[in-house]
Amino acid sequence: MNSLQEAKIAVADPASDQSTVRPPQVIDYEGSDYQQRFWEQGGRAYEDLAERIALRKLLPPAGRRLVEFGAAFGRLADLYDGYQQVLLLDYSRSLLRQAQARLGGDGRFIYVAANLYKLPLAAGVADSAVMVRVMHHLADVPAALAQIRRTIAPGGVFVAEYASKRHLKSIARHALRRQDWSPYDPAPYEFVPLNFDFHPAWMTEQLQAAGFRIDRELAVSHFRLPLLKRLVPAPTLAAMDGAVQQIGALWKLTPSVFVRCVTPGARLESLPTELFQCPECAGQLTPGADSLDCSECGLRWSTTDGLYDFKEPLS
Repeated sequence: MNSLQEAKIAVADPASDQSTVRPPQVIDYEGSDYQQRFWEQGGRAYEDLAERIALRKLLPPAGRRLVEFGAAFGRLADLYDGYQQVLLLDYSRSLLRQAQARLGGDGRFIYVAANLYKLPLAAGVADSAVMVRVMHHLADVPAALAQIRRTIAPGGVFVAEYASKRHLKSIARHALRRQDWSPYDPAPYEFVPLNFDFHPAWMTEQLQAAGFRIDRELAVSHFRLPLLKRLVPAPTLAAMDGAVQQIGALWKLTPSVFVRCVTPGARLESLPTELFQCPECAGQLTPGADSLDCSECGLRWSTTDGLYDFKEPLS
């Protein structure tokens, strides 16, 4: 996601935090018109198509269970047709309800409202995972990647996208002294609250430190320029982008970079049947009438109308 105007900055689950350390702040798109204003009316058809091209290149076409972290309204869900089960996870309940309205409740899609820093997913629950337009909102990338890594089974695939600070526009602006921050500095740059750009070398270090092996990279959105987007039809511009995504990955000078990571170990014959664990204590959850109840800490989590809500516990 990428529009702070529609989002609120919140401290995630402060009432349920039982540790002495406050959890990282998160962007909350609850009640926003992100789908309509940012995508449908925002002139981003080229970006959508270019990202789909990249995802098709990197994501295995079929699998048993996929999790999309930061799925929002399910923009990319049609690319997961080859998966037996798909978990769409986001912090915003309202965006997940939009996804539910678009995609239906046939049982293949599971809708999960949760905090990325306190994932309610069981260890090794998925053989594939996707996270697009989310990394740039993360104040604590290592903590989030550690949570994601825990949920991916051995031999699994994680396709991640991040916003790069070392792109041609920032390099030119820095050379002309029109910006005071350096695109070559490896540290993340927060240009507005909870909106970060990352240096590719820094992001590589974080992914490897989390236990991922980088398998392939693509440079995406080479032509993200207003004039080009006005003059060239979006499908043509996206096709041009797709043609140079592989070669562009050699120097990574685009505003967006896609990475395919793999987890160590041999692919498992089966995945866990239990999808969830308590996000607060990692305890076992048992089904109630309209909730999942933790046998360890006693917290209850709503399961109303097909939405598994781990954003905050029931009172």
